[in-house]
Amino acid sequence: MPPASPPPLAPLRGVRVVDLSRYLPGPLLTSVLRDLGADVVKVESPRGDALRFVPPMVDEAGGVGAAYAALNAGKRRVTVNARTEAGRDTLRQLVASADVLVESFRPGVLAGMGLAPDTLAADHPRLIICSLSGYGQDGPDRHRAGHDLNYIARAGILGLFGPADGPPGVPGVQLADVAGGSLPGVIAVLAALMERSSTGKGRHLDIALSRSVATLGAVAFAGAAVGTEEPRGDSFLTGGAPCYRCYETADGRYLALGALEPHFFAGFCAGVGRPELAEHAYKTGARGAEVADQLARAVRAHPWSHWAAVFDGKDVCVDLVRTPTEAMATTGSAVRLHLGAPLPDTRPAVGAPVSAESVLAGWSA
Repeated sequence: MPPASPPPLAPLRGVRVVDLSRYLPGPLLTSVLRDLGADVVKVESPRGDALRFVPPMVDEAGGVGAAYAALNAGKRRVTVNARTEAGRDTLRQLVASADVLVESFRPGVLAGMGLAPDTLAADHPRLIICSLSGYGQDGPDRHRAGHDLNYIARAGILGLFGPADGPPGVPGVQLADVAGGSLPGVIAVLAALMERSSTGKGRHLDIALSRSVATLGAVAFAGAAVGTEEPRGDSFLTGGAPCYRCYETADGRYLALGALEPHFFAGFCAGVGRPELAEHAYKTGARGAEVADQLARAVRAHPWSHWAAVFDGKDVCVDLVRTPTEAMATTGSAVRLHLGAPLPDTRPAVGAPVSAESVLAGWSA
């Protein structure tokens, strides 16, 4: 008999989360908590989360965009007007019944809603507050406006992208939002929940996207710390070495070569018919560009289908640069974090808002 499938990974069953966040970082954070079993209630103003209206749309009539639907599936939605005293009172009741509060306003806005973190901590000592912001809750830049590109520029990450002879390249994904906000936020909330299980106390988590995203540059920062700051586009891991870069095929596709070890690069060079170039894997500068140009000409001689057949089953660290649609066809939804274990499979679509009273009644039962 085949081994029984392990049960879904749902350690957060019974954990109540109030989500006041908008756009990407907070909603992705609470989506992961929801996938782990938490009961997430997304609180929106009467105007709704602006991400609702960002195309492409999955529900034109209802004003629901694809990104909003993907990030907020499985959450209950409550509409609250925090500009009114009745709305602020509803928020206070929801937070009083919650284990975790996630918010992404600029510092000070939460206090203006009657939910100052210090006051919440005093009134509800078990509450975990996770605040996501661009530059942190303290310091001279705490009120500074910004978006993902600004945060990765500040963090020293943006300058690592792009060619040596051109401007930094704008990444096609939101690095600071996800790697500087959502994922550190998930880790911090899980750690705080574990800590609370032994201390009985929550805490206020200050997640600054422009600081946390710097972790993506661990190797670059380690080098800079000892005086070796390699130039963009011309270093070993930024496209300067022929063994670690992308090459165009005859049909306009690109293959990604990550042959960091000599035997992988030797296998690639043999596969493209240029075995004599194998000794130049780590060359950078002019010689690296020359070797890469010779390999590029060899790769451009055939379409991707040819190279897929050549390298099928070979240890050469070659992959097709796929589109999101192609990637999802083989890996499934990219919005769901893969945690190495099955997750609960109940992810209902975004539905109509429910009343705060019904949420509070369920939480008090």
